[in-house]
Amino acid sequence: MEVFEAIKTMLAVRSYQAKAIPAETVKKIVEAGRLTGSAHNRQLWNFVVVQEAERLRQLGELAAGNGPYIGEAALALAVVVPEAAESYGYIDGTRAVQDMMLVAWEAGIGSNWVGNVDLEPIRSLLNIPADQIILNIISFGYPAQAVGKGIKRRKPLAEVAHREEFGTPFEG
Repeated sequence: MEVFEAIKTMLAVRSYQAKAIPAETVKKIVEAGRLTGSAHNRQLWNFVVVQEAERLRQLGELAAGNGPYIGEAALALAVVVPEAAESYGYIDGTRAVQDMMLVAWEAGIGSNWVGNVDLEPIRSLLNIPADQIILNIISFGYPAQAVGKGIKRRKPLAEVAHREEFGTPFEG
């Protein structure tokens, strides 16, 4: 799958088959995060890889307000970055998230990121150091039902892109 095709067709998946993701694919997904570019090449992220069924279930319960489906996933990755406000970690972390999700999509694996999960019970479960925050948790798994590829409700390009200055539509 070409990169643009992956971007064009990737949709959020929140319901997963009870099917394991091969170890080589998990490694490739995590490697995609590690290889992502970062400000000043500081690579301020850490990724907590969760595959154990009971821990996934607990994560799903603890993130129930935003991401209960984590508990059904075959894999979850917590993206952890420095808490320091001057850090670019949160920006670089989100870049890594997108790369990992695209690599998973190419392999037929759906995903969705869950925010607002920097909660003490989750921090404790994952043993997150005090000077770090959980940027988000991404759930991964094979979609439980067929996913309609490429059907996205997006504003027209001319409505969100501007030529040379704001207000002059970019139409291609």
